[in-house]
Amino acid sequence: MPDALNVWMNGEHVGRWSRTRSGIDAFDYAAAWMHSPQVRALSLSLPITADGAVRGEAVGHYFDNLLPDSPGIRRRLGTRFRTPSGSSFDLLAAIGRDCVGAVQLLPPDELPDGWNRIRSQPLTNAEIERILLAVTSDAPLGQRGTDEDADFRISIAGAQEKTALLRIGDTWHRPLGATPTTHILKLPLGLVGNMRADMSDSVENEWLCAQILGELGLQVANTTIARFGKQKALVVERFDRRWMNVPEGAASAPGFRPPRKAWIARLPQEDFCQACACPPERKYEAEGGPGMRRLTDLLAQSDRAQDDRTQFLLAQLAFWLLAATDGHAKNFSIFHTRGGGFHLTPLYDVLSAWPIIGNGAGRLPLRKARLAMAVRTTNTHYRLHEIQARHWHELAQASGVGHLWDRMQALVQEVDGALARTRKRLPRGFPPAVWNAVADGMRQHAQRFQRGD
Repeated sequence: MPDALNVWMNGEHVGRWSRTRSGIDAFDYAAAWMHSPQVRALSLSLPITADGAVRGEAVGHYFDNLLPDSPGIRRRLGTRFRTPSGSSFDLLAAIGRDCVGAVQLLPPDELPDGWNRIRSQPLTNAEIERILLAVTSDAPLGQRGTDEDADFRISIAGAQEKTALLRIGDTWHRPLGATPTTHILKLPLGLVGNMRADMSDSVENEWLCAQILGELGLQVANTTIARFGKQKALVVERFDRRWMNVPEGAASAPGFRPPRKAWIARLPQEDFCQACACPPERKYEAEGGPGMRRLTDLLAQSDRAQDDRTQFLLAQLAFWLLAATDGHAKNFSIFHTRGGGFHLTPLYDVLSAWPIIGNGAGRLPLRKARLAMAVRTTNTHYRLHEIQARHWHELAQASGVGHLWDRMQALVQEVDGALARTRKRLPRGFPPAVWNAVADGMRQHAQRFQRGD
């Protein structure tokens, strides 16, 4: 295994990640990158210094957050690629060729050849079904270990089983070489948590949450539900990818064939754990991770400070309405722009707990359901049933975000309309239990808010 990894963005060498003899993580920005028109810091937690050198825990935390959260998934990655250890360095040396955002990690003797070309292999539905079935095996993320898969090594952060593929027009492809993926395919969660709650409908649940959030006026990743043979998946369009030298929207049209000069840009982004130099195991505020106040202060520095802070805090209110209890720091991200600017990405990875809230085996009692970030007023409020309209009002007043309370009231008033519009788009066979639980739960919380409870 290499003792250093080079970081590349769209064919440009950004810098070098290594470890000192004493075991300290080190990142050194390349001189050419520091003078490039595309220059920007890899992370808010890794600012470009005069000599380009960054040392310490923030370096390790940034790269660790590029990997899946789940220890089980990490173990399978190590087994599949026979890494010397389960360290983030060894795992990313094996699978860092296509990460979230613009980052590619390559050994010092490799170049990102073909980053500005489209090389791919078409896939049939049966082949995709086999890839998805292999996700939970010792060939995780759909990488089956054949020669043709040797350069298809991707790393997608998060706790859920998933893989990623390239979509060209209406055809799925396996990307080859440095060609990036464009869509993430997420599998059903199954039984989760100590209570073994049944989240086998998580694909439909996440799709539904995305539709409702969009109808409430929030920016959210585009999602669809797909079946490949017997395998169900949520297909998420990657907002950290952009087709270049192609008219907008053309790449998704049936029969599209990329012109010779077409390529797919990787867009620099990072999640809030990376931006705050927080390790992934501390993504929840209650475990030491960043909360609403810290992240609102961070977004005050964004290129779109008013809009971003409004979107972020309205999302927290929407999460309370949805009983979306997993809105931790890794489930919010920012785009990085040239010259050091940044702004919030669309929302993603939102799941409602309403379908599993209740009493009895495999259920989550409402009194135990908690937001990932506390609503902090005079006191700290995590539990859904304890949070009241006055707490949201106090948060809005303390935030310093203009007209936020008016926007919060308007969002709650729009719940019935958003649900009505979403219901008209439910696909055939959508599980009624998921729809009824989410819709009834949202109406219940909206009514509480409007009553001032």
